[in-house]
Amino acid sequence: MTGRIEAALPFWLDRPDTEAVQIADAVREVGLTGLWIGEMTTFDAFTLAAAIGMRTPGLRLKVGPLPISVRSPVAIALGTSSVASLTGCEIDVALGASSPMIVGGWHDRDWLHSAPRMRETIHCLRAILRGERADYDGRYIRSHGFRLRSPLTCTRIGVGAFGPAMTRLAAEIADEVVLNLCSPQRVARARKQIDDYAAAVDREPPRLTVWVPAALRPGQAALQQTANQLAVYLAPPGYGEMFSELGFPDLVERARNGARRSDLAAAIPFDLTEQLGALGSPEQIAGRLQAYLDAGADTVAVVPVTAEDPAGRAVLEVAADTCRRISSHQEAASRE
Repeated sequence: MTGRIEAALPFWLDRPDTEAVQIADAVREVGLTGLWIGEMTTFDAFTLAAAIGMRTPGLRLKVGPLPISVRSPVAIALGTSSVASLTGCEIDVALGASSPMIVGGWHDRDWLHSAPRMRETIHCLRAILRGERADYDGRYIRSHGFRLRSPLTCTRIGVGAFGPAMTRLAAEIADEVVLNLCSPQRVARARKQIDDYAAAVDREPPRLTVWVPAALRPGQAALQQTANQLAVYLAPPGYGEMFSELGFPDLVERARNGARRSDLAAAIPFDLTEQLGALGSPEQIAGRLQAYLDAGADTVAVVPVTAEDPAGRAVLEVAADTCRRISSHQEAASRE
């Protein structure tokens, strides 16, 4: 047994915004040490990370994936530095292309050219995090004169990768690759691609993390909560293709033709939810998390389903037990 188990804050549409803080409390209480904090329609990710870090010290905070067309390298560096300085927590950051709706619709920014923009963003951001004065002129990214007062040399940069161009880029220059809503089979394919791309440029492959929704003995409310969220991801580029690969192109077509989210959620079968999550008894959840690790993930970030499990405490405890068992096996193997 190898690998790590962490947690990721969910974006459940039917739960109060402040549940995020309660979930962070539960993550710390059960003994998990890493927490992913993304950004959607509730909190600014860095603000939430600072609040969590000050409330629950000791967690390694992983902010993102953040849309690269919305924040500049300086803005990302400032947010990362602010959280690290105010909380004393170790912090990593992940970047992504996001979607045309979020980048173009919400923020009126250009969503195109994601892969070259990502490459330039990472090159510029790395220098800033090392404490160097910004001096970068790219086609899409330009920054001059800024310098962090407190360098963040231990901060890792991850990439949310969908599609061959972003996967190749992540393998070549990122510290971590982040996948969301994937089956173990897709993780295995991504692991091979990442390893092959990294070998082609003679570098150590980056770590691979996958976010996995998890529910302990889910009832109708928990399954509905998960389906409601899956419906959000049917249309965006990358996700839609992934759902089509799993055998649900009709749902993707309906989503991209403007079907209502509630209708899409009602049409999502249990089979799809089961393929993308860890559901059932403690033993079933542990086995499913291990399946992702066996497929090549270095880390599984559990996304707790909370409709029937306040703050996800029960399923997070299962995740923590699994993590402790993995650590025990690793320690035993190292002594042999």
